Amino acid sequence: MSNQPDAASRAPEPIYHQRCAQFAERRAHYARLSSRMANVSITLVVAALACVGVGLWRDLPILFGAAAMGAVGFVLSFAYHTQIDRHHQRYDELWSINDEAFRRLRRDWKTLPLRQPASITGDTHYAADLDTLGHASLQHLLNTAYTPTGQMTLQRWLLEPAAPAEIRARQAAVVELAPLLDFRDELAFHGRQMGGAQVKYELFLRWVEGQPWLSQRPWLVWLTRAMPVITFGSAIADATGLLDVPLWALSIWVHMALILTVGKRADETIERVSARQSAVRIYADLFHLIGTQSFSSPALRRIQADLTAGGLRADQQMRRLARIMVFADFRFFLLFFPINLTTLWNFHVLWFLERWQRTAHDRARIWLNALGEIEALAALATLAYDQPDWIVPTIVEGQPPQVVARGIGHPLLADTMRVANNVAIGPPGTFLLVTGSNMSGKSTLLRAIGTNLVLAQAGGPVCAVELTLPPLLLATSMRVQDSLEQGVSYFMAELQRLKLVVDRAQQTRQQGDRTLLFLLDEILHGTNTSERLIAARQIIRHLLAQGAIGAVSTHDLRLADTPELATAAQLVHFTETLSRGPDGLEMHFDYKLRPGIATSTNALKLMEIVGLPVDALEEQPGPDR
Repeated sequence: MSNQPDAASRAPEPIYHQRCAQFAERRAHYARLSSRMANVSITLVVAALACVGVGLWRDLPILFGAAAMGAVGFVLSFAYHTQIDRHHQRYDELWSINDEAFRRLRRDWKTLPLRQPASITGDTHYAADLDTLGHASLQHLLNTAYTPTGQMTLQRWLLEPAAPAEIRARQAAVVELAPLLDFRDELAFHGRQMGGAQVKYELFLRWVEGQPWLSQRPWLVWLTRAMPVITFGSAIADATGLLDVPLWALSIWVHMALILTVGKRADETIERVSARQSAVRIYADLFHLIGTQSFSSPALRRIQADLTAGGLRADQQMRRLARIMVFADFRFFLLFFPINLTTLWNFHVLWFLERWQRTAHDRARIWLNALGEIEALAALATLAYDQPDWIVPTIVEGQPPQVVARGIGHPLLADTMRVANNVAIGPPGTFLLVTGSNMSGKSTLLRAIGTNLVLAQAGGPVCAVELTLPPLLLATSMRVQDSLEQGVSYFMAELQRLKLVVDRAQQTRQQGDRTLLFLLDEILHGTNTSERLIAARQIIRHLLAQGAIGAVSTHDLRLADTPELATAAQLVHFTETLSRGPDGLEMHFDYKLRPGIATSTNALKLMEIVGLPVDALEEQPGPDR
C-alpha cells in the first residue's frame, strides 16, 4: 500500500481527479473481463449440455467425459468470475469514495450522503444553533465514518469537548493520517461493505459481555455430546444385528425433546449472533488493516495496542468468530432439520460461540471503541487534507481565557463563498458586541466562531489562519423556536434557552476547569424594546459576573449604553453599500468586520428592493441610540 507523503501540501482537487480516473479505468477493465467470463461460462454450460444430448442420442460415452470436463470448467470459470466481480465492486466503491470528495469540497449537500447513527447521544443543546448534526452540518461534512461505532464516536466528539491533552493527541494523529489517502480509502472501503449489516453493535456487545447460558449447564453440555454418540452407536448396532431393540429411535425422541425445549434458547442466541456474520468479517478486515499500518503518533499506536492487548489479536478473533458462524449458517440448508435432529448441531455451535464469548468478553468493546476512534480521526484527517489552508488550533491553559482568531471563516461554506475575519473574545469581564443591519453577516460570524470551536475541541483542523483558545464549554441561544404543541411562545422558549446558558455559566464556574463561551444572536427580540433592553443587559452582566466570555449580536444599538456594559463591550460591526441602477436600488455586502458600532440600518431599503410599498415621505430613522 503506497501513500502520498506530500499530499497534505498539495491541492486536493487534482489528486481526487487523478484517483477517480485511475479507479474508473480499473473498474472498466474488470467490467469488460466480467462480460467475457460470463460468455465463457454460458459457452461451457451449452457445450456440456450439448455433449450430454449428443452422447445420449448417438450412444457415445466419450461425450459424457467431455460434458464432465465442461462442467468442471464452468465451476472454475464461475469462481474466477466471482473474483472478477469482487475487483469490479472494489474499484467502483473506491471511485465513489473519491467522487464524494468533490462534493465535499463544493459543499454540495444535496448529493453528499449523510451518514449518522440511528440515535443521538450526548448534550445536543447547541447542535441546531451551530449546525453540528444533520443535513448541511459538521457531521455531514465529516461523513467518512461508515461503521456504527465510527459514526457514534464522531458524533460524541462533536458534542463533548475533549480535555486539552486528548485534543493535542488527536491533533497529532490527524496530522499523521491526513496524507495517507490509500489507508483512509481502504478504511472507508471496508466500512462501506457493511451495507445492511450496520446493526446496532450494542446488541452484539450485550451478548459478548453477558453471561454464557449453555456453559453454565455442564449437564446439558455433556448430555448433548453423549446423545448423538449413543444414537449413532445404537443405529450401527441395530443394523449389524448386535441389538434386537432399536434404541436409536428412543434416542431420536430424546433429541426431539431437547430441541423443542432448551433448544429454543440455543436457537435464539445463535440467531442474534449469526445475524451479524457479514459485519464480523468486515470488522476482522478493518482490524487487520489498522494493525498492519505503520504509525508513529501516540494516539494511533495506542489504538493498535488496544487491538492486540492481552495477547489477543482482534482481527484473528473476529475471523475465528466468523468461521464459527459458517457452521451456524448450516441452519438454512434444506436438509438441516434431520441433521440437527440426529446430531443436536445447534448445541455444539452454541458451545463454540460461548467459548469465543469467554475469550472476547473483556476485549470486544475495547476493539470496537478503537475502531470508532480511528474512523473519527480519519474523518477529521480527511477534512484536514481537503482543506490544506486550514490550521491546527492551539489550546492555551493557565492564562486568562481568551479566544483569538485571525482569518476565521465558516467551515460549512465553500471556499468560493467564505469571507474571513479577525475576532477576539475575552478576557473575562468583556464580551464581543456585533452590530449591523439585516443580512450583513452577524449570525454567520457567531456560527463561524462556534463551529470552529467545536472542531477545535474535537481535535480537528479549523477554518482560520490562526486560532488560540482555552478549554471551553459552549452555550448558545440562536435558533429559538416556539412550540404550539407544548404551549410555549417564542419569548418563553427564548427565556428557557437563556436560563440554560445562565445555569451552564454557573456550573462551569463551580467546576473551574473550563470557561463558558456564550453566543447570543439577537437576544430577547421576542418582546417589546424597553423590557428587552433591561432583560438583555441583566443577563449579559450576570454571565460576565460568572467569568464567562462570549459574543452577542443585536440590531439594538443601545444595548451597551449603560456604563458597566459600555466598558465591557468590544464593539464591532458589519455594513453594506447602496447603489441605484437601471433596475432600482441595489444592496451589496462585503461581510467584512469593522471596529466600532454600526452606523446604518436597511430594513426599509430591503422592503423597497423586494417590492413592498415604502412611503417616500416617511421619515427613515437612523441608528437608534
